[in-house]
Amino acid sequence: MNGIIWTSFQQTLYMVFWSTLFSVILGFIPAVILTLTAPDGLRPNKVVYETLSLIVNIFRSFPFIILLVIIIPFTRFLMGKAIGTRAAIVPLTVSAIPYIARIFETSLRETDPGVIEAARSFGANDWQILLRVYIKESIPRMLNGVILLIISLVGYSAMAGTAGGGGIGDLAIRYGYQQYKTDILIVCSVILIIFVQAVQMLGNYLYKKLS
Repeated sequence: MNGIIWTSFQQTLYMVFWSTLFSVILGFIPAVILTLTAPDGLRPNKVVYETLSLIVNIFRSFPFIILLVIIIPFTRFLMGKAIGTRAAIVPLTVSAIPYIARIFETSLRETDPGVIEAARSFGANDWQILLRVYIKESIPRMLNGVILLIISLVGYSAMAGTAGGGGIGDLAIRYGYQQYKTDILIVCSVILIIFVQAVQMLGNYLYKKLS
């Protein structure tokens, strides 16, 4: 059983790591566009901002378990199958992109306007302000967002496990719930709690360092 638990934990780490990486990369793009085209942004554009904001809100509104089912054809197209640990990365990433995009947008837009104006007074162009002011000043806040994302994805990965995604969630359902083994349920819960606490502690440490 120890071997099965370790394998399931590795599957959870695999799903969480890759879905976090992909969603952070893909979510950063709309976050920057939303920040630049916002009413108080460097390049205000009402049509672009409201359209993209609506799309982000729509995808954020889907409960993960429903999204998991809806995008099965897309998952099968990308991965060749809709079940398994690798396949679960697709719905996890799709659900996380709008979540982290909104967090990144909020982090970027919290940049002190005074710092932005000071950069302008020194002759910085929009690209320089984006890189050296918006992004640089927002790194600690964005890091906090990534930590929250990882913790959320741990929970989502457990749900993905109930749909054949593997991981701790799958172990808890197949061995703990369906076979009435309460001890397996407890072990799985403790593992996830410890993992989440470790991630949060690491995030707090890095935030203090970066701040």
